[in-house]
Formats: sequence, C-alpha cells, structure tokens
Amino acid sequence: MNPNDLDLSDTQRAELATHHFDAAAFASLRRAYLDGEMTSETNRVAGVVSLPEEGDILTVDPARIEELEAIGRAAIEAGELGMLILNGGMATRFGGVVKGCVDVFDGLSFLAVKIKDAARWGGKVPMILMNSFATDAATKAHLEDNAHFGLDPALIDSFTQDISLRLTPGGEIWRDADGEPSPYAPGHGDLPSAIGRGALERFRARGGKYLWMSNVDNVLATCDPAMLGAHIEASRARDVAMTVEAAPLYPGDKGGMPARVDGDLQIVENFRFPADFDHSSIPVFNTNTFIFDADALARGFDLTWFVVEKTVDGRPAIQFERLCGELSAFLPTQFLAIERDGLGSRFLPIKQPQDLDDARDLLARAMKARGVL
Repeated sequence: MNPNDLDLSDTQRAELATHHFDAAAFASLRRAYLDGEMTSETNRVAGVVSLPEEGDILTVDPARIEELEAIGRAAIEAGELGMLILNGGMATRFGGVVKGCVDVFDGLSFLAVKIKDAARWGGKVPMILMNSFATDAATKAHLEDNAHFGLDPALIDSFTQDISLRLTPGGEIWRDADGEPSPYAPGHGDLPSAIGRGALERFRARGGKYLWMSNVDNVLATCDPAMLGAHIEASRARDVAMTVEAAPLYPGDKGGMPARVDGDLQIVENFRFPADFDHSSIPVFNTNTFIFDADALARGFDLTWFVVEKTVDGRPAIQFERLCGELSAFLPTQFLAIERDGLGSRFLPIKQPQDLDDARDLLARAMKARGVL
C-alpha cells in the first residue's frame, strides 16, 4: 500500500515519509490480518515452552563487586559505554504527553534525570535517544530550552523510530471524529534497523562497544559499573551479547519473562505463552533494561509482528508491533536478577500520573544516594 493510495493530506504523507513508513510491510501485514493469518492466537510463540532452569537467572556476586566494578569503570573511562533511552512511547495512560519531558522532582524531567546519570561520568558516557514522530520535536526543544541539563550537546545523539497507521477491526484506516488517521510508533522492535540508520555507526566510530538500554520513565535503571562489568565478563567468556535485568515478579505485572523455547533461554512476552502455560510460576520479570554489545545490533533481525488490540478515543483499534525483547531469541543472552524495593531498586514502572506521585520521594532519594544528583 503506497501512501499516495491512502486518503491523506500532503502533510500526513510527508510525516509518514520522514519517519520511515514501510508501505510494503504495512500492506503485507494488513493483508495477513484481513486473511486471518494474523490474530491474537498467532501471537503465541511456536515451539515447546518450559520454565527457566536452575542457573538461568544469575546474580552479581557480592564477593566480586569490586572486581566487576573495576571492569565496568575501565570500559566507561575508555568511552565504550553509551546510554540508550527509549523515548518514543505514546504515553496513552499518561494523558498523551511526551513523558520524557514531564517533571519528576526538583524541576527535573525524566530525560533530565537520565542525562544527569550520564553526565556524572565526566563526559565519558554519551546518551542516545530513540525518539518517535510523537516525541522528537518536543524532546529536542525541551533539551535546548534547558541547556541540555548541563551535558555537552555533542554527547547527545538521537534518531527516530518507525511510524505506522492504526486500523479498524475491519482492516480500514482508523480515523478520528475529524476524519484524521491515527499514527503510532509500532513498538520498539525496530530498534536495530532504526539505530542502524546512522546513530549506531556514529557510536561505534567514537569507540563505543556497549549500549545500556532502558525506558525513559525507569529512572532507577542507572549506570552501575558492576553490572556493566558482569556483562563484559560474560561477553568475553561466553560470547553473551545481551544482558537482561530481571526483577521479582509482582501481581499484575505484564510483559516478558525468561523461559526456554525449544531449550533456548529467551524473553517470552506474557501474551505469547501457550494458553495452558502457568507463566506466573516464573519468579522474575523483564524490566526492558538491557545491555547490548553494540556490534551485535549491526545486523538484521526477523522479529515477529504481533497483532495488538487498543482502545483509542473509546473505540477499538488494531496495531502491528514488534518488541526488542525478542532479540533474546537471536542473541546469546544472560539474565541478571535485580532489586525492586528500596533505594537499591532498579525498576519502578511509571505508567500513570498517580504512579509518579507515589514514587517521587523514593526516586529523589535513590538518585541522591547513587550520586546522580
């Protein structure tokens, strides 16, 4: 389906072109959906799914903290680490605002706290932002208006992820009350291809080797040299290319969990488990915080497209999405258990304004305890 074949304004067509609308993929996915080849049932993972085995969920050995910290700090000092922030979400449960620009505490936004974390390493750690059509302009203005919160602008790079259009359950272009189509960012599974449009090569050209990815709203996912050291050691010894931070599973959590598929350890999203599989028996939960070997992202990945049912303006809508957690099915991956409570927590999801109100005090105290502020 060519954008010119859609009933769109010139401005809308330009926006799609600017943000890498893949017309051929969109047409193929739409056809598969209409033909019944893509459903919520086809989202389920193929293969034999089993619980993680003993030793699959690792911890950073307290007795080796200093040794691992030394490895991590050496990599930071050498300019080998970059902080990769997923900043493209639509924030529908947060009022549709650009969440990265929302004040968290003390006049600092989510982005500001992330930048402060990068800045504390003396200009050695660049920040790379994956924005979207919905966040790119506001993010850049927010950073410029605040003098990039003290970080050298040369250390901040950004790129935009892809864009797509929502469908009605009947497969037509979803339109609002004014007849306008509804664009969206199709998950974060386009990370390898999107960062591959220049940002990855720029990072590698400056000596970058490791990318620490986290959601913009998870400010507790700060740079920890010992955890970085644990990834580097595993990369060197066992060719691990991806480290996943896994937090204790709490009731109501939705997302991915470590499981074995045909014997291979990987992240399996909640909605992908077989219908009769008790995934609640898995004690940990994927926080969407990963450390990657940067070189490993410089290749193509045939990630699965999922059918996602949404409610937009009180009406049902269909989206096609990919998720970067599925990279664990392609890359040698280790899972590191992390804390989820108290000042040592590395995961506190902020999905609604009330979540932020409840978390402000803890977030401020944790950032000060870690030397971010």
